Amino acid sequence: MKQNSQILKNTNAKLLDEFNASIMFDKELYAQDIKGSIAHSKMLALQGIITVAEQEMIEKGLLEIKELIKEGKFIFDISQEDIHMAIESKLIELIGDVGKKVHTARSRNDQVATDFRLYVLENSMLLRDKVKNLISVLVDISSDHSTTLMPGMTHLQHAQPINFGYHMLSYCAMFKRDYERFEEAFKRNNYSPLGSAAMAGTPHNIDRFTTSDLLGFYAPTLNAQDSVSDRDFALDLLYAISVVMMHISRLSEELILWSSYEFKFVSMSDEYATTSSIMPQKKNPDVPELLRGKTGRVYGNLFGLLTVMKGLPLAYNKDTQEDKEGVFDSVKTMHISLDILSDVMRTLIIHPENMLKATKVGHLSATDLADYMVVKQNIPFREAYYITKLAVAKANELSKDLSELSIDELRSSCKELENIDEEVLAYLNLENSMNSRDSYGGTSTKSTNEIVRVFKDWLEVI
Repeated sequence: MKQNSQILKNTNAKLLDEFNASIMFDKELYAQDIKGSIAHSKMLALQGIITVAEQEMIEKGLLEIKELIKEGKFIFDISQEDIHMAIESKLIELIGDVGKKVHTARSRNDQVATDFRLYVLENSMLLRDKVKNLISVLVDISSDHSTTLMPGMTHLQHAQPINFGYHMLSYCAMFKRDYERFEEAFKRNNYSPLGSAAMAGTPHNIDRFTTSDLLGFYAPTLNAQDSVSDRDFALDLLYAISVVMMHISRLSEELILWSSYEFKFVSMSDEYATTSSIMPQKKNPDVPELLRGKTGRVYGNLFGLLTVMKGLPLAYNKDTQEDKEGVFDSVKTMHISLDILSDVMRTLIIHPENMLKATKVGHLSATDLADYMVVKQNIPFREAYYITKLAVAKANELSKDLSELSIDELRSSCKELENIDEEVLAYLNLENSMNSRDSYGGTSTKSTNEIVRVFKDWLEVI
């Protein structure tokens, strides 16, 4: 019985070590941990808490550890619990008791908060720049297709004629907000928790402004207790990623629709589509489908961390160990999604002839007929709306689009149109209809080119 009891005890201890440890995922933060420790040691030396010689030994040892990790020569041991203890233990092994001084005037609480914040802020800027790259690709497409007619839709029903460049610029507007969201989150969160210690500061004569400057933060955080328990910066990143992925998913959905035989507006490069395992004639839009699917994955990571944080009392709690894996996963997902979508759009084959053909279905210039009657014949819009419905019914009867009716066919649609002027046909022309929408932000070629210019100017200055 005693032997069985000891086996159970050992098993439970091993299980608890695995349950408690975070090193197998927080090792992702090794570079930030070393960066933070070097800055902390420099501040300790400047404050006379350790000597300059000791600081130099600590920095040299930390840089050696960094190289070992980069080269895959560092052994991560679960018994060391987390990346902070793993690095500190190795430092002591390399330089002796001086290594034990690196943790003076700090806690793992402010250490992990600093490491994680550095990781989040660094990736916020990297992702921001990849969003900019995607916008640049879409702007180039827009510039080339400001005259390419396609049906604009509401409720997924043909509504009014627009151009393909204008449609792409809608996504540029979305992704521009995403770019700004990353920037705003960076500005809001670029403050250093280092020196907050466990939760109430430290009696040591430290200088938090020095470590803040060394690490590239604007300033130290204002309240130590909040600093060690705050994960808003991670939530901001997860939210920003979730919104980008929502926009990516919307574009992916349209790529999937447009590449079908029902639309055939675009074809994707073979590099980003596959054939069926059983039907050799099929070309499946696998990449957009995966992008659409991964959106749900990053949503889950956002809600996971929100749920972890919702009931935590101040200050630090072990629950926040659950903050990292979801962030690491979402960051990785976002990086590859932006890279792949940029390449998909760069290599996209566009079929203007099929887009034009689709504009001749659904009577896209119907609103133009109503507007003509309002402007040229002083007919109230509601009455013009009713008359236009009669004209559409006539076009359906003749199996024609409204834009294809002759003046005689249009006049025969109802008594209210019997004497309509022949100039109305120019208003029903699809290209004229598109170009008539010349208000600021509208779909005309002129307006589209102006929006392209605005985006190009913006891309040059950011």
